[in-house]
Amino acid sequence: MRTEVCERFGIEFPLFAFSHCRDVVAAVTNAGGLGVLGAVAYTPDRLEEELRWIDDHVGGRPYGVDVLVPSKIDESAEKAGRGEGGLDTMLAAVPQEHWTFLFQLFEKYGVPLPDFEKAKKTRDAKGAGAQVTSQGATALIDVSLGHPIGLIASALGTPPPLMVDKAKAAGVPVAALVGTAEHARRQVAAGVDLIVAQGGEAGGHTGEISTMVLVPEVVDTVAPIPVLAAGGIATGRQMAASMALGASGVWCGSVWLTTEEAETPPHVKAKMLAATSRDTVRSRSRTGKPARQLKSAWTDEWEGPASPGALGMPLQMIVAEGAMRQINKVAESGNEGARELANYFVGQCVGLMNTVRPARQVVYDMIEEFAEAVERLNAITGAD
Repeated sequence: MRTEVCERFGIEFPLFAFSHCRDVVAAVTNAGGLGVLGAVAYTPDRLEEELRWIDDHVGGRPYGVDVLVPSKIDESAEKAGRGEGGLDTMLAAVPQEHWTFLFQLFEKYGVPLPDFEKAKKTRDAKGAGAQVTSQGATALIDVSLGHPIGLIASALGTPPPLMVDKAKAAGVPVAALVGTAEHARRQVAAGVDLIVAQGGEAGGHTGEISTMVLVPEVVDTVAPIPVLAAGGIATGRQMAASMALGASGVWCGSVWLTTEEAETPPHVKAKMLAATSRDTVRSRSRTGKPARQLKSAWTDEWEGPASPGALGMPLQMIVAEGAMRQINKVAESGNEGARELANYFVGQCVGLMNTVRPARQVVYDMIEEFAEAVERLNAITGAD
């Protein structure tokens, strides 16, 4: 396939795969696309391990890293990230009423409480929340640029000048996700090389404008900078539609969650395989910012009358991700209450994700379906 992004990144197919799982990243890269590792959940040391593993398994083929760099976070969390009190300060910034609500939620659904004091002493207690600060993100960027990556992406805001400067100095293109044309203009002004226009159907952090409307608007706004279409894309037909809208390729995330290699917990994967496109919701209950995820008792309870309301990012992440680790652990033992609470980020295309396949096969199936869709269009127009 010949598109601008194929030529620029040296890939066979204009298919970018966002995943928190290194196995998915390597599988897509080796199949001719470009895998992008979501780094937010990793400490710098752990990210170093993951990227070293990918280096050893892709044979020099290009892959990327996505770093969560929000433009605005909770002030107390930012101070903690700068070392003003350390990570314990970040934990202490969570109001007691939110811990109380969480404990009551566990009791209501029959989920045993974890040993919180022990958990606080582990790196996993802070998890992704600890990295969503200027200092945390900078450390992840430095680790990423120490590897032969082909792309670094910024989510949730305009990349800081330091990120753009370091990437350009290393010869690494910078991508950024946007949900409006105005966001895209800001990204271009910041020096971004590739725009990912992500519609509201997407899993994870997303806006409200649909992919069908957003993509051509962003393409026209930022031309000649290439645009990838994202948001609910899981098939070759959708890939063809994206290219018809002016995109140079597609960025997919949700579709990899039901692959054989995915990091998705088995009980959550089963939920996804049975879900329809109406079984997702944009909720602040996992990160503090609107993020599309599976509907579950967790999302219902945080929107319910007893809820104190979600905290800002990253404090809500500290509350939610630690709790969800315990929920998933208990759910695997068959605890029904935990299974009601369990969920994960996923887009509306979950209704199309009905089978478990290797990630490599997902790539090949999408490209084959893309070709069939193009052939149908050629037949309609009479093109050779």
